[in-house]
Amino acid sequence: MARRVAIYEVFVEGARDGFQVAIRIIPYLVAILVAVGMLRASGALDLFVGWVGPVTSPLGLPGEALPMALLRPLSGSGAYGILASIIQDPTIGPDSYTGYLVSTLQGSTETTFYVLAVYFGAVQIRRVRHALVAALTADLAGIIGAIIACSVLYGALR
Repeated sequence: MARRVAIYEVFVEGARDGFQVAIRIIPYLVAILVAVGMLRASGALDLFVGWVGPVTSPLGLPGEALPMALLRPLSGSGAYGILASIIQDPTIGPDSYTGYLVSTLQGSTETTFYVLAVYFGAVQIRRVRHALVAALTADLAGIIGAIIACSVLYGALR
């Protein structure tokens, strides 16, 4: 009011700009969602988990939770689907070490590739190498921190 800004007109202009940004990011969003869907549907993720799971289990990352750690940087909805399936699985459930771990992973990691694709794509940033390294390092720290916290609190490594 002090600057005599026409609030409604500025709001509408911002909404128009937001719509243009949404149109620009749709291709990036579709690409990342298709890639995650292909990875899960092809069985490649299950094959990889079957191979790597026995190695990560003694370190506190059971094979059942490994897909969560792998998909979370790619897709929030894909990771949430894995979280929900683990929690609803009667052999695992929400009150198990794996249930606690996947819940903690959901909150301690980020959808790195989604964020880079959508937000960097929206502003036409093409070279993301330093941001990618920093973001994946933060994801790794989140995974390690979740394993340590859940191991200490819920005793997987006892």
